[in-house]
Amino acid sequence: MQAAIFGAILLAASGAQAALPPNRATAAIPPRPARLQLPRIEGPKRSDLPLVVIDAGHGGHDPGSSSSDDSEREKTIALAIAKAIRDELVESGRVRVALTRSDDRFLILAERREIARALHADLFISVHCDSAPTPAARGASIYTLSETSSDRVAAALATRENKADVINGVDLSSASNDVSSILIDLAQRETMNTSSAFAARLQRELAPLIGLKPTFHKFAGLMVLKAPDVPSVLLETGYISNDDDLALLTSSSYRHKIALGVRRAIEAHFARQLVEKTRDREEMP
Repeated sequence: MQAAIFGAILLAASGAQAALPPNRATAAIPPRPARLQLPRIEGPKRSDLPLVVIDAGHGGHDPGSSSSDDSEREKTIALAIAKAIRDELVESGRVRVALTRSDDRFLILAERREIARALHADLFISVHCDSAPTPAARGASIYTLSETSSDRVAAALATRENKADVINGVDLSSASNDVSSILIDLAQRETMNTSSAFAARLQRELAPLIGLKPTFHKFAGLMVLKAPDVPSVLLETGYISNDDDLALLTSSSYRHKIALGVRRAIEAHFARQLVEKTRDREEMP
């Protein structure tokens, strides 16, 4: 459906000549990695089920944040939580799941994002642990992409030499930069709306299980969230710099609570999408 809409707009807008604002025309992001090592997809062997990509933040020579006594690293905790989420999702049998990394390896931010795109993921969740100068800071939070970042990324993607298959299989190679930018911007705005809706569901499901920051949902121009066609969130599971949060984050029972909340949010998210798709089909003439 989305690809058909973009295709129709591409035909209608193919003659557009409007100039982009200077800030959009000159934006730049890192190029797509030349080679991607795609991870194994786990869960039911059914291609019709949604695919969720779980990204354990940091890894390898990038340890991320550290605990106050330097005994724990963010990369290790993030991987353990990502695996707990994977196990919970596999057990559900309702989605397929893949990890961007399953061991202590380094991936650049663009690789993490493009792995999800290359696998045609339906949802991308990047798992991290927060830190702060004050040890009193506690609680989980979630980030989605900001509006301003969307505009800049749409412009940058449109200026790439190879624009084929940028959004949902729609070939933009014959489109002008102006038209490509419009289409990519449209895709990313829809993706951002879906990401925000999932963040709200995740807040509802996690609230009874773990401690959340008062301002749980935040917006930022994080590079790992900038896939234009994959709904993406970054989950800060707690503060590694806070001893109380750290004790929870290193507890298998607490990790299971995080994984359970994520599973419930994902199930609700895709159930809602199924209802909307069914309704749309019924309303079609």
